[in-house]
Amino acid sequence: MIKPWMVIGGVAFLVALAANFITPGDRQWFKRLQRPRWLVFEAAIPLIWTVIFICGAWSAYIIWQKNPATNTTWSLMGGYLLLEIVTIAYTPVMFRLRSLKVGTIIGGIGFIIGLILAFIVLRISATAALLLVPYLLWSPIGTYTTWAMVRLNPQDA
Repeated sequence: MIKPWMVIGGVAFLVALAANFITPGDRQWFKRLQRPRWLVFEAAIPLIWTVIFICGAWSAYIIWQKNPATNTTWSLMGGYLLLEIVTIAYTPVMFRLRSLKVGTIIGGIGFIIGLILAFIVLRISATAALLLVPYLLWSPIGTYTTWAMVRLNPQDA
C-alpha cells in the first residue's frame, strides 16, 4: 500500500523536477551576472533548498496525519503544493524571462504564501509550523540577494 509520506514526497520531487526546465543559454545568462561581494554561500544554496523542501514535505505529512483526507487537510495540501510551485518557478521563469525583477517578485510571493501557510498550520501543529521556519528564514535571503543583483545588473532587471 502506498503511504501518505510516499505520495507527499513523490509529488514534492516531481514538482522540483520542473526547476530543470532551463536551457544552457539560460544558465549562461545567469552565470555572467554580477553578484554582491557578500554572496559567499552560493555553492551551498542547492543543499539549503534541499533541506528546506524536506522540511516542507515533513510539515505536510504531519498535517496529513493529524486529519487525513478532510476538506481542510486537502486545502492545506493545496497550499503546500502552491508554495512549492511558486518556489520552484523562481529559477525557470526568471531565467527564461531573463529578469531579476521577476525573480524578486516570485521570491516575495513565495514568502507571503509561506507565511500565511505557517500561520494556518500553527493552529493544527506547532511542529509542522516550525518545519516551515527554514523556508521563512531563507526565502527573504534569496529574495534580497536577487534584489541586490538587480542593482548590480540593471540591464538584466
